[in-house]
Amino acid sequence: MKSCLFYSGILLLCLAVGLYVVCSLYLLRNPWILHKRKRLEFYCRHISHRGGSGEKIENTMEAFTHAVAVGTEMLEMDCHLTSDGYVVISHDNNLMRQTGYDKTVSSLRFQDLPLYEERLEVTFYVGHYSTGKDRKFVLLEDLFKKFPSMPMILEIKENNDLLIKKVSNLVKQYHRESFTVWASEESDIMAKCNEQNPSMPYMFTMKRGILLLLLFYTGLLPFVPLGESLLLFYLPSIINRTYIPEEAILKKRFVVYLLQKLTMRKSLFEHLIKRGLQVQLFVCNEESDMEAAFAVGATGVMSDYPTLLTNYIKKHPPPPPPSITQPR
Repeated sequence: MKSCLFYSGILLLCLAVGLYVVCSLYLLRNPWILHKRKRLEFYCRHISHRGGSGEKIENTMEAFTHAVAVGTEMLEMDCHLTSDGYVVISHDNNLMRQTGYDKTVSSLRFQDLPLYEERLEVTFYVGHYSTGKDRKFVLLEDLFKKFPSMPMILEIKENNDLLIKKVSNLVKQYHRESFTVWASEESDIMAKCNEQNPSMPYMFTMKRGILLLLLFYTGLLPFVPLGESLLLFYLPSIINRTYIPEEAILKKRFVVYLLQKLTMRKSLFEHLIKRGLQVQLFVCNEESDMEAAFAVGATGVMSDYPTLLTNYIKKHPPPPPPSITQPR
């Protein structure tokens, strides 16, 4: 009797697991059954990293203007706050790498910010440098005025309530809530961003990205709602080739190989895209990397070389974007 109950229990467990697996796989391919598709007002395949820092000095007005002129569909940048309260575009808070001065953006008035170096190494393309006529730092507000309808990704680098509030106020002032993206790797910063302006789309943080992978591999992802609109992630094959990371763990070949296998999953990207999210892989500075990113299912590629990316897309046009307005 006991053995009969035991085997019956095993059979029921197997049936339950089998049913769960079937349901999970079905909903992974058909997520609209449980989730309403997100309707973003932008669909960007061409994203310029720091305004295209391989062709002009990063984050200058010349760089952003050049990227838009050659056909970029989205600008990516980082925000900091000066001591006199201006939101300035700069990747680093400490200005040593960019200007040669060991000062921070937050310790200087906007008018006292030094010029960029005349020749600046491209972070994600080691050994390559950019130059340009424009070496001045840019205000976020001036970018909003110059490119009123251009989608932008704004990464908040510091856990600074005033910075977040000022960025939010500028986005509202220039009516950009629907096509300006909150970005941060830190979950506590992102929580403050969403609280300050919940109308803006936002990306996965590092913790949320890890959770996304756990949900995907356990089969739970199709059952879980997602607030994010963008997944931004490294194309792992660039690590230790065009990009040399500071983290010691990422210098190990096995770790990078494992990262590639775990994250570059076409079925995961397809599921997110069917739910209305966009998947952008960075920073692709060679045609082979652009090809690899689109091949694995990315909706967009971020590059330091907007002209190269434009030419690649012209030669290898990706499928047309899904309709944003078409009802499901």
